[in-house]
Amino acid sequence: MLVRVTRSCPWNRCAFCPVYKGEKFSIRTAAEVMQDIDELARSPQGEYFLSGGGHSAFLQDANSLVMRPAQLCEILSHLKTVFPSIDRITTYARAHTLTRRSPDELSALHRAGLTRIHVGMESGSDAVLTLVQKGVDAARQVEGGRRAIQAGFELSEYYMPGLGGRALSREHAIESARVLSEIDPHFIRLRTTAFLPGTALAELAADGQLEPMGDEEVVAEIRLLIERLEVSSALTSDHILNLLGELEGKLPEERPRLLEIIDRFQSLAPEERRAFIVGRRVGLLQTVDDLRSGARRRRVDALLHELEARFDGDLDAAVQALMQRFV
Repeated sequence: MLVRVTRSCPWNRCAFCPVYKGEKFSIRTAAEVMQDIDELARSPQGEYFLSGGGHSAFLQDANSLVMRPAQLCEILSHLKTVFPSIDRITTYARAHTLTRRSPDELSALHRAGLTRIHVGMESGSDAVLTLVQKGVDAARQVEGGRRAIQAGFELSEYYMPGLGGRALSREHAIESARVLSEIDPHFIRLRTTAFLPGTALAELAADGQLEPMGDEEVVAEIRLLIERLEVSSALTSDHILNLLGELEGKLPEERPRLLEIIDRFQSLAPEERRAFIVGRRVGLLQTVDDLRSGARRRRVDALLHELEARFDGDLDAAVQALMQRFV
């Protein structure tokens, strides 16, 4: 269930983000939101949710915690009353906002029913965070994440492989591993960087201030991150932008298996790697093992040759064009 608490994003300056551009940010009143909840309960969709034992809700849009805590608590309590089967309520929040909420305010939100928070950390490198106009530094990322956990929330932190480009790739991975290790979130979610036309990130690339990385380089960066992480988190690769969707596992115990998945890809012959990259990017292949499927492999090879001809052999440029379809 989606419950809209705010409209747009209060920051809305991140260089990589194409969402909400040109839209005005506003916070809805508690009365408006609770009226939505009541109307939903009377609708066929709400009846279906109740009869089916629906248990999950998400507060929109980009940062619900900017609402005054007392009002948000009122909404949460009302939502739980009207839809008693809900046992998980999730929202996005900025680390900056989490540091501006007191421990008592955060704890009150958790008691009212908010259970999980997603934070777009993106990077633990101050150089990368500044480059992409994240509006927060690594120290505040750590403080915000720790506050969320101390208040009782499940915490997901997002890492964007490739966000620092070639020049900052190593620092991006190492510093992100350091920050994530200091936070120790419940989930670390991979979201590979895409350079979308019209974004400030694409302009940085066009101006030569940031050099995009190819898939093989991004995989190497992720390997470095996993090697350096000292957490008890679940790593998830739950987005189509990620080349290796298999990278799902609990750290530290499943670190060897995760690294083995990367090693299998990196040990492929160059032409095999190129075929897998294209196959994954067009949705024909999910894992390296799928390269053994004769019918799919023939289709992938044909597409690979077509893309190499269209992009003058520049597979990285072809992949960036393919990735834009999924954002």
